[in-house]
Amino acid sequence: MLNPREIKTVADAKKIVEQRGLTHVKVGLFDADGIMRGKYMNKEKFFSSLDSGFSFCDVVLGWDSKDQLYDNVEYTGWHTGYPDAPVRILPETCRALPAEGDMLLFMAEFSQHAEAICPRGTLRRVLARAERMGFAATAAFEYEFFMFKETPESVREKGYKHLTPLSPDFFGYSMLRNSVHADLHHQIMSLGEEMDFPLESLHTETGPGVLEAAIAYDGAQDAADKAALFKTFIKVWAQRNGLMATFMAKWSADLPGQSGHIHISLKDKEGNAVFHDPNNKHNMSDTQRHFLAGQQKYMPEFLSMIAPTVNSYSRMVPGLWAPLDATWGVENRTTALRVIPGSAKSQRIEYRLGSADANPYLALAAALASGLMGIEQKLEPHAQVKGNAYEQDHSEALSLPRTLFDAARKLKRSEVAKELFGQEFVQHYAATREWEECEFRKHVTDWELERYFEII
Repeated sequence: MLNPREIKTVADAKKIVEQRGLTHVKVGLFDADGIMRGKYMNKEKFFSSLDSGFSFCDVVLGWDSKDQLYDNVEYTGWHTGYPDAPVRILPETCRALPAEGDMLLFMAEFSQHAEAICPRGTLRRVLARAERMGFAATAAFEYEFFMFKETPESVREKGYKHLTPLSPDFFGYSMLRNSVHADLHHQIMSLGEEMDFPLESLHTETGPGVLEAAIAYDGAQDAADKAALFKTFIKVWAQRNGLMATFMAKWSADLPGQSGHIHISLKDKEGNAVFHDPNNKHNMSDTQRHFLAGQQKYMPEFLSMIAPTVNSYSRMVPGLWAPLDATWGVENRTTALRVIPGSAKSQRIEYRLGSADANPYLALAAALASGLMGIEQKLEPHAQVKGNAYEQDHSEALSLPRTLFDAARKLKRSEVAKELFGQEFVQHYAATREWEECEFRKHVTDWELERYFEII
């Protein structure tokens, strides 16, 4: 019997479906917000699609996270009639679905003309650029997420207030909590192994019901796939167990925000680490220094790919472990970029700006592409920040946009972004982020009512 993670070819995919006697399989892909969309497909349709591709209505690229239609994008809309967009199935992404018996999941991505704005396709274009430069990228994602003793129905009945967390109070790295909830931790770790997003570590973080999971490092494309699947199926697992998980950047004004940090390193074509040079300070090679400088310089322009929701910017306030400027430091968790010195194997950069709500494909594309541009341009970073970055003044060039709308406008005007990601992607994605902020502006918040209703 074939193992799902051994599947590499179309022939393999067909064989494992036959071996399992499946009448249907699951096929899914990710939209601009990193939300997995998909369906069950019968065996005959699946086999045909493996050979010739199939189509998804391109509304998947034309609506927001609440299925509301964008009215400000050119690629798709009422003016196009919402035609089908071509999609390719990726046999090598085959996964078991532990909660569904012998059922299999295959990932897909948009192809042909739709590939220009496909998130997974955007990352692949960046990785192709890295390959042309002689590099292969490795990456690892780590996520903080809140777990609640709630259901989709109960959170709505409560108006998303006064929710019951999995555990009370602040208790980071708690052996008490992970022992009391050992079954839960074991199930999450087993899910990671079974679906091939294995966890390097899992622990409680600071805040009621907060967990942090570090996904094992891999090649950049596989790392992004694993991160996207992790976010999706942790939520599936939670709801099947009478719980809810959220990856909002900041769900409560009274509690810490949630990060989605990305660790990145590069290798050459022979597999040698190119970030490590024991003869340089902090073991930083010239290549790593230029890469770091590129990440620093272009972070403000690419911010909407790293912090993609209105809520992302609620996390980016002083004192909440979220960077406010495009700073860097050595083993400094108050900076946006953390250089981690080590051996050839462990020397890397942690892109700490990312929030848990980011689309893994786009966040990694931005973090990697900016670094590659730094190497191409032989950029030099600003001075290293030592001590608390929040309490220091920084160059205006390092200032980050403070709202999603400003970040989207900055991306839209970025010539470097158009070169790295393609003009079609930049135009489409920036418009979706502008839409997101405009949707928010249509609403009156509780804060506004409480502040202005009587007094103003």
